[in-house]
Formats: sequence, structure tokens, C-alpha cells
Amino acid sequence: MKITILGSGTSTGVPQVGCTCEVCRSTDARDNRLRCSGLVEADGVRILIDCGPDFRQQMLRLDDYRPIDGVLITHEHYDHVGGLDDLRPFCHFRDIPVYAESDTAERLKRRIPYCFTEHLYPGVPHIPLEKIAEGVPFTVSNMQGNSVEVVPFRVMHGPLPIMGYRIGPMAWITDMLSMPDTSYACLQHLDCLVMNALRIEPHWTHQSLSEALAQAARIGAGRTWLIHMSHQIGLHAEVEKSLPANVHLAYDGLELHCNM
Repeated sequence: MKITILGSGTSTGVPQVGCTCEVCRSTDARDNRLRCSGLVEADGVRILIDCGPDFRQQMLRLDDYRPIDGVLITHEHYDHVGGLDDLRPFCHFRDIPVYAESDTAERLKRRIPYCFTEHLYPGVPHIPLEKIAEGVPFTVSNMQGNSVEVVPFRVMHGPLPIMGYRIGPMAWITDMLSMPDTSYACLQHLDCLVMNALRIEPHWTHQSLSEALAQAARIGAGRTWLIHMSHQIGLHAEVEKSLPANVHLAYDGLELHCNM
């Protein structure tokens, strides 16, 4: 399994427009963060996790024009779904199912109704919505018939319930502040955990760095990579020195490998 971090930043990205802090002025490419998204590849199946407003730029940068077999949506906030229309070029290969829980799916229909009408006009992306439920596994398949199981689990984005996803030995959590005890059962024996850490100071809907480190210790994955970071996390090179040996800051373009 390969996981490519397409974007490791929070909703404003880094650098943040108008900011002149040392992180936003950094010349270290690891401090330049597009909005949060990842591409998981396993057994020939390619799964996109979230599709934010930087998706087009991320795919041009990746320079890997091949089919995308499904999109997992964690929640409906714009920085996680604002690029769904840009899936159009990838629909030349196949329709791309978009997996979201019921409430999120309904909000997407209201936000971009032209993508989800019964009669689509020419040129719009073919991205049928597939409704999923917390704790109920489902499969994503490629055009050759290979399938990968995905297990959605509940996390809390402040007061908003959203989804995390486990795929084999890897789990992806973003925008989390807390998690119900029942979700930890889904996170046992992980090789790789990708999880959010917004900044140093506490936030009312996102984990701080110290809260993320406490969660990483409790979950006990072999390796944890932190994502969805703002400029307030600090300089990549400096923060990385302070982390436990098995916890790292992710960065755009990072490739992770896990054994299935």
C-alpha cells in the first residue's frame, strides 16, 4: 500500500494569504502546505480521501494521470470538498463513486446540485454518491475487479460528527478534536496512522499538537504522521526535532508505504 500526502495544510493553506510569519516566509518546501487530501493505492485500487479546492493543483503536481476508483469524504466543509468538480478529467476513465454518510451526501447535493441531478448535462463530472454508515465496512473496486475494504468510523470535529477511515493497516483522521471510545476498536494494530494536528495552542474544533501526541500514544500505531497543520504549528524542521521517534510531521508530496 502506498499513501501519497497530496495536501497537509488546514483550510487556509500555508503560506496564509497576508501573513508574514516565519513559517509563511519559509523557503523550506515542507512548510508550503496545500489543503488536506491523500491518495491511497492498494492492490491496484486508487482511493482519494477528500477532494478540496487545491485538488487540480495537487494532481498537476503529482503528474500521475490514472483512474481514481473512489473518493472518501470525511465531511462537507469546503476545504475538503471544494474540488469535486475538478474530478471531470478523471471521469474519462470511469464514473467515480463518492462515498459519504447520509447527512454529508445531502449537503453535497444542495451545494453542487448540477453534479447529482438525474439528467447530467455534458461536461459535468460523473460522481455518483454512495451513502455509507459509521462502522459498516464497504469496498472500493477498480475496473479490473480488484477490491479494497474500507471501514468508516466516527470522530468529532468539535460538536460536528465526521468520518475517519481505516484501509488495511492504515487509518486516516482529519479535523478531529475527540473520538468516542467505540472508535478505538477500529484502530488496533495499525502500521500507519495519518492524523490532524492544527497548531501548538488549543482549538475548539481541532486537536493541538499535544492533544495529537496523546492520541497517537493511546492508539499506538507503528508510525504516526501529522496533517491538517496551520502556519501556527511552527517550522517543520524545528517541530520535527521535538517529536517522539515514531511520530512525524507530514508534508505535501510525502509517500508512505505500508504492508497489507
